[in-house]
Amino acid sequence: MNINNIKEIVKEKYSHIARHSDKNPESCCGGGCADDFTTFSDSYEHLEGYQPDADLGLGCGIPTDHSDIKPGNTVVDLGSGAGNDCFVARALVGENGKVTGLDFSDDMLAKAKKNALKMGYTNVEFIQGDIEDMPLESDIADVVVSNCVLNLVPDKQKAFSEIFRILKPGGHFCISDVVLEGELPEALKNAAEIYAGCVSGALPADDYLQLIEDNGFANIRVAAVKPIHVPDEILLEYIGKEELFDYKTSNKGIKSITVYAEKPV
Repeated sequence: MNINNIKEIVKEKYSHIARHSDKNPESCCGGGCADDFTTFSDSYEHLEGYQPDADLGLGCGIPTDHSDIKPGNTVVDLGSGAGNDCFVARALVGENGKVTGLDFSDDMLAKAKKNALKMGYTNVEFIQGDIEDMPLESDIADVVVSNCVLNLVPDKQKAFSEIFRILKPGGHFCISDVVLEGELPEALKNAAEIYAGCVSGALPADDYLQLIEDNGFANIRVAAVKPIHVPDEILLEYIGKEELFDYKTSNKGIKSITVYAEKPV
């Protein structure tokens, strides 16, 4: 499958979610899921700025918790969906800051803009664009956030290069994403992808962190880690009991991580 096909599949999935669900139980960060999928997104309900209509349950962490966003900052949210992380970031930047949400699904953008209009926000905007080629000027953002999106981007090298470009010198990003721990057998990858679509396109954790370093970022740290558990009954549809035992007794697995990194001055 070529890059354009992957992008179209992801865009259509997100657009379907935006059109048909307020809190989609089969979202899986934009992937295809089993009927008995259980979401692994975190609860935002305790956070200032939280808007239920913007929460589609698509995340795998809360990047704003570790983003060190300050009043007056300019923040860019990549893959902003219906605006959930943008509205939490807006509460942190205050009236004098600015938040821009970037998404390539017109349906998601329409939903986000409707939410922003309903709340009367004047310093939150939503624009259409590709994370691999952002329609944003260089050196404009104090902070970049993203929640369970970059693993779905085909060319992650371009994505991190673009993040580096739009950040101001001394700026930083905080991104929640799905990564792999160890090399998973294809059957396990298939089972996990059916259960949690975010696994599609996920990199091994070490490769993910190395890619960030290779793009010039400094002070890289993993701020949060959360295992993603695929139920045994799902795995047993794809692998045998012996393989399942080997998997559960190994150090292999799937996890969400929240990574912080800075663009050097």
